Amino acid sequence: MRKWSAIERDLRSSKGPLLAGVDEEQAYWKPAADRFSIAELLEHLSHIEAHYFRARFDEMIGNDDAEFEPYTTDQYFASGLYSGRDAEESLAHWEEQREDNLQFLLGLEPKTLERVGRHTILGTFTLEHILNEWAMHDLGHIRQLAELVRALLYYPGVGPFQADYRLQP
Repeated sequence: MRKWSAIERDLRSSKGPLLAGVDEEQAYWKPAADRFSIAELLEHLSHIEAHYFRARFDEMIGNDDAEFEPYTTDQYFASGLYSGRDAEESLAHWEEQREDNLQFLLGLEPKTLERVGRHTILGTFTLEHILNEWAMHDLGHIRQLAELVRALLYYPGVGPFQADYRLQP
C-alpha cells in the first residue's frame, strides 16, 4: 500500500477551486448524452462516497467475509439519480462526507485494512484494495471535472490554438 499520507492527500484533493467561474448553465452542460455534467459528476461523487466506499468499509468491519454485488454507476445514471441536483450543494455534501470519512479512516488500526470481503464477480478483496480504489476513483473524476472546466471556460477562448488540443470531457 502507498504511504497513508499520499492516500490522505489524494482523498483531500481540492475540488472547489476548479469550479470558480462556472455558472449554473455550464454546470448542467453535458458533453454527450452518456457523459456526466459537472452537476451530475459532483452528485455521483457525493452518492458513491456514502453508498459505496463508506458502506463497504462499514460492512466489512462489521461482518466477516461480507459479500458485495457490483456498484453499477450506469444504472444510477440511467435512473436519473444524479440529474437535477445543485452542483454547489452536491460539492458541499461530498466535502462534508469526505471530512467525516477521513476522520473515520485516520482512526482505524492498520490491521483493519487486511479485512476481507467478496465481490460476486471479482472475487476476494481487502479494505486496503477499497482504500486505494477510493483514491483512484476520485482522482479520475477530479481529472474529468478539470476537463469539463477546460472545455467550458478556456477552450472556446484559445482561438487558433484549439487545433493543438483534444478535449475528452
